[in-house]
Amino acid sequence: MGWLSRIFPGSKKPAKPPAVKQAKTEAGEAIPPERVGLDGEYDQSGLAKRVVLAFDEDPQLDDLERLWVAQTGSTVVLKGEVPSQDYLDRAISIAQSVEGATAVDSSQVKVG
Repeated sequence: MGWLSRIFPGSKKPAKPPAVKQAKTEAGEAIPPERVGLDGEYDQSGLAKRVVLAFDEDPQLDDLERLWVAQTGSTVVLKGEVPSQDYLDRAISIAQSVEGATAVDSSQVKVG
């Protein structure tokens, strides 16, 4: 199924990644990095969607039906279960690398 379609049904993978630093509203105001959506538009869940897209693009991260991605401001929140610490470490590393993420909270993830 894939991360993006499972967590954000109806969202479509963009043709190219959004230019986060250059994203602006229709009124010309800069969009905060954590609010830039998949197509460069303002999106309340923009960071979470971009993290999920990064998970989709990583061949080492299978789509686990028990791991979810959310955000609180610029903090990526991971919830659920993963099969191993290595898997969680990989997910955290990818989430931290997404532009706009200032922290990753994995305290709600069960390993094993």
